[in-house]
Amino acid sequence: MTHKIKMTKNGIVCKTNNTTILLDPKIPLEGCVNFVSHAHSDHLPTQNGVPTLASIETSRIAKLRGCKMDSSDNLENFSLLDSGHILGARGLLFDDIFYTGDICTRSRGFLSGAKIPKCKTLITECTFGLPEFIFPKLDEIKKTVNEIISEHYSRGIPVILFGYQLGKAQTISQLFGHWEPLYYHDSVKEMNDLHRTLGINLKECIGHTEAEKNGLLEKKPWIMVAPFMSEKSYFIKNMKSKYGAATIGFSGWAKSARFSFGRRADYSIPLSDHCDFDELVELVKQSGADKVYTIHGFVEEFSAHLKSLGIDAQPLREESLDDFI
Repeated sequence: MTHKIKMTKNGIVCKTNNTTILLDPKIPLEGCVNFVSHAHSDHLPTQNGVPTLASIETSRIAKLRGCKMDSSDNLENFSLLDSGHILGARGLLFDDIFYTGDICTRSRGFLSGAKIPKCKTLITECTFGLPEFIFPKLDEIKKTVNEIISEHYSRGIPVILFGYQLGKAQTISQLFGHWEPLYYHDSVKEMNDLHRTLGINLKECIGHTEAEKNGLLEKKPWIMVAPFMSEKSYFIKNMKSKYGAATIGFSGWAKSARFSFGRRADYSIPLSDHCDFDELVELVKQSGADKVYTIHGFVEEFSAHLKSLGIDAQPLREESLDDFI
């Protein structure tokens, strides 16, 4: 079966025989299969009204984030496979092509690591496609963080755990939900409440506005899960000056000497919702693909590494949609 694959300003376009598939398009198009891999804002469409292919969870989370999609999770000859990235995240397998979307093969809390299907053509993200990005085991991370929290608790110091509002925040809510009392930043509470309605076992807790209004934050120590934000934000300044809170940030960029945005907290922990470098290489090998296209991240470097292993790989570079659809 012949196919054409291009990266465009409107996502990745695959043309197989008489079918055109748009992978994570910003503008879904009539007459195409429009696949939305997950509900992070950089993968959601900016315009609605055209049917999309997405998981039920992605559609529900997208609606909470202001993106109402007319979507279905079932289409003949298209298989949605759990990508292990966040709740509802899926890769897409069709015509011997596997598109990973954002992917993680490590299990973390309620998230099971992705299982890689066999395919002839692989389109894989490589956010952490450099050898410097090797993440510690989850048990090691839990031990380190619990020790930091315990040390601060013994001194009556509250601790705020930072992670992206969708994905990381739910993981750390579950991993460290045994600490009491536990509060959520209001935005995390909203997302965690939705996750519970979707069957995820997260502790029900009050938001930071209610906790502060009722004077509960005065009773130290406590734990709070909050989204990443600038140290100059009012929330962080208030939590530090008023309550003396310490902060722990969770990011795949935490230990990188070149990317300081991964270290915006008192303590930085390398926990990611993506594959690390070794996991990406193993993912490619498990797929058995004859051709690999790299997207999102260190596309040139990771492609070059795969070539050094004897794998036919190339980065997908942006091209025009003209004369393609």
